[in-house]
Amino acid sequence: MAQQDFDFIRQLAYRESGIVLPDRKQHMVYSRLSRRLRALKLSNFNQYCQRLEDDGCELINFINALTTNLTSFFREAHHFDYLERHLVPQWQQRRNRRLRVWSSACSTGEEAYSIAMTLAKHFPPANWDLKILATDLDTNVLDKARDGIYNQEAMANLPKKLLDKYVEPGPKPDEVKLSESLKQLIHFKQLNLLGDWPMQGPFDLIFCRNVLIYFDLQTKAKIISQFRQLLAEDGHLFIGHSETLHNVSSDFKLIGQTIYQPQHAALARQRLGIGA
Repeated sequence: MAQQDFDFIRQLAYRESGIVLPDRKQHMVYSRLSRRLRALKLSNFNQYCQRLEDDGCELINFINALTTNLTSFFREAHHFDYLERHLVPQWQQRRNRRLRVWSSACSTGEEAYSIAMTLAKHFPPANWDLKILATDLDTNVLDKARDGIYNQEAMANLPKKLLDKYVEPGPKPDEVKLSESLKQLIHFKQLNLLGDWPMQGPFDLIFCRNVLIYFDLQTKAKIISQFRQLLAEDGHLFIGHSETLHNVSSDFKLIGQTIYQPQHAALARQRLGIGA
């Protein structure tokens, strides 16, 4: 991979997805995109860069190849503990029985299904209007998420009560699938966080975990500002364990471990003596 090829690739990645690719990422880019060269029977990266300029359809495969999709069920468990211990009791007191949660970088679906498993028992569809929006830039992982089929190993850490209630035998001996009752709560949709957001909100809770680390400060600030516009006045934002909104946004206040609330709502909590 010539330097000019890498420069073209990282400029394109930034323009289309906001992903920042410093020099130290060149080996990773080479490794991931080499598969596309083999699939297209191209002999070098210069040819691939030309293909990206000429073929808009290849751009989807390009973005999919560069996207990192490390995830697991109930990853960063403190968020789900906070959701069940603090937010569920608050929401159950509502007169308006509408709940909206957004998993904004859902990858292969484990995060969205973990949210659904946490909330389904508390907000039955007969009494509550609960919907979970799950979006991702990568179309390949969304297909897997919609199927809801995983290797049995992926379920190793799930409590038995969740396995018994929501997990069924899969199409292959080493696979399982998640129940239709969970799938009905989730709407999976392709979305580029740098593009237009068609959803209206307001959302009661937004998950955006381990995504901001790939963006520069300007892009982070833009995305967080848009989250604030779509978040309910008493809503919450969960970000990843290695991320922070410090020096990114003054619209939010940290109220727990990578748990944020709109600034005015957090101050009201303090006046009332409500802890995280």
